[in-house]
Amino acid sequence: MDVRALLAETYHAALDAVRPGVLLAPHLSGPRPEFVLAFGKAAVPMARAALDAFPGVPALVVPPMPAAVPGAEVLAASHPVPDGSSVRAAERALERLGALREGQEALVLVSGGGSALLCAPDGVTLAQKQALTRALLRAGADIRDLNTVRKHLSRVKGGRLAAATRARVRALLLSDVVGDDPAVIASGPTVPDPTTFADALAVLDRYGLDAPEARAHLQAGVRGEVPDTPRALPNVSTAVIGGGRSLLEAARRVLEGRGVRVVILGDTFEGDVRDVAAAHVAAVRAAAATGEPVVLISGGEATVHVRGDGVGGRNTEFALWLLRDLHGLGVSALSAGSDGVDGSSGGAGAFLTPDSARRAQAAGLNIASCLARNDSASFFAALGDLFVTGPTEHNLNDVRLIAVGLDGGDRAAG
Repeated sequence: MDVRALLAETYHAALDAVRPGVLLAPHLSGPRPEFVLAFGKAAVPMARAALDAFPGVPALVVPPMPAAVPGAEVLAASHPVPDGSSVRAAERALERLGALREGQEALVLVSGGGSALLCAPDGVTLAQKQALTRALLRAGADIRDLNTVRKHLSRVKGGRLAAATRARVRALLLSDVVGDDPAVIASGPTVPDPTTFADALAVLDRYGLDAPEARAHLQAGVRGEVPDTPRALPNVSTAVIGGGRSLLEAARRVLEGRGVRVVILGDTFEGDVRDVAAAHVAAVRAAAATGEPVVLISGGEATVHVRGDGVGGRNTEFALWLLRDLHGLGVSALSAGSDGVDGSSGGAGAFLTPDSARRAQAAGLNIASCLARNDSASFFAALGDLFVTGPTEHNLNDVRLIAVGLDGGDRAAG
């Protein structure tokens, strides 16, 4: 069995089985909306599905890359750090939603990446918000902490987008966050916000960030001088229509269809990438001890505290920590982002094969040095093991496939 090819095939087939349009279709019955807004990494396929169901409805689509959506206004914006295009997209979304009347309905389609794609700074300039976002990412802030801050420096996040219209809002969300909390997905633009200005200040304190302009605005909010994010939105209904678990279950079906035994470890792995890798090493050792071939599947999203100047992402770094600690157990693995983008790596993630350590040694690659420099992508690129897909127009978190005790695993096109 060519295990590396099997893992790549499983990734692609699982994504195909839970395409945004497939997940969205069962939710498109009911009243015809007066307006469709779609934003996030899956905005284009979600918008196309909605306009197939409701032809002729005015629509605004905000993806991370230019695209054509017949019948819709498309404004590509910036991710993961917002720029002027993100501000223009947010202003246009607020304008079009604000023009709707009471009694009308807006269909809002949200997917991961929406936090950066719609950006309407409040209390800070765009440049200040860009710098703060970068600082939080480099400090290893998880998505909850990052969004807690962004919500309180924004006119669209934390329920404020939905609060800007008199129309009814029906929001359908694809989740890229652990736990599928609607208040976290894309910073919860259509969801009542449970966090406060004080919570946002606490995040800055926890990561030791100064950000004086942001702090001044947040402190004004704590004093009651700036209205906090809405605690209730009676005009909004929200449903999460798919998430990381959907992707893992699809991968399980693909592998079991090939006669492979599967164990899903869970879709809630988060925290420091080294700790996430250590948990998977323990699971691999336990599986190997049984002598029974299996593919371990997991999801979630690790965080990387950037200390070096290398290139990589959470999936390539996870794979490198996994390789460091496997000590010759001879597994094959693929760790990849469902959106096809893994940090600065240039790929979606990386492969491991049973001979990865031997090939690395022969190539003069040092695992510890690459980890210290956060240079995991360079390591796997040198081995030909970077997994490159390009953007997938999807975003259901990460997927990790670890084959234990299967035959093969040598290098093959993936």
